[in-house]
Amino acid sequence: MYLAMNRFTVPVENAEAFEALWLNRDSHLKEMDGFVGFHMLKGPETDGRILYASHTVWQTEEHFQAWTRSDAFRAAHKGAGETRKLYDGIPQFEGFTAIQEIGARD
Repeated sequence: MYLAMNRFTVPVENAEAFEALWLNRDSHLKEMDGFVGFHMLKGPETDGRILYASHTVWQTEEHFQAWTRSDAFRAAHKGAGETRKLYDGIPQFEGFTAIQEIGARD
């Protein structure tokens, strides 16, 4: 399993627009081989900023890499430059390969 995350720091006054952008977008993720799941996470507010993280789960890192090179990826991120005004800086990417997985029934 491979987890890909992007962290965003969003000023409180942009939070509603940022959330609407994510909740109403067409991600194209379901079209991709190896896609397992997606979560958009909202974290704590600190000093007038809210931490968000997009979190995708893939069967392998290779499946994730294929996503980043796909037409579906380009379609999902079309116009992303126009929305950068909603968050500070650039998204902070973090990728993780699972070394252990414990399920609820394990």
